[in-house]
Amino acid sequence: MITVIKYILFILLVVTCITSAYYSIRSHRSSDPTDRGLYGAITNILMGIMLMMMSLVFMFIFRGSTLSIVVEALFLVLGAFNIFAGLRNRKYYVYQKSQILINKD
Repeated sequence: MITVIKYILFILLVVTCITSAYYSIRSHRSSDPTDRGLYGAITNILMGIMLMMMSLVFMFIFRGSTLSIVVEALFLVLGAFNIFAGLRNRKYYVYQKSQILINKD
């Protein structure tokens, strides 16, 4: 059962890494600042999920040492902060995008 959980977490880690890279590239190639911010916010959310998945994978692989517990806790905190910041930024840029669309009409 633990092995299945490890594989599922690893697959989720790889998927979030790939989608994070995709949105990061999309963010850098976008010419519209609102789209750039929105894609950057999505990248932050995915990076936060990736860091949290990484810490969960480390929890299953490495057991017991103080250093591994500190690293896992650090990844969890950084992941939670990235998710929070990404959600906050996404809310802001979605609002900005809606204001731009309203003002065009």
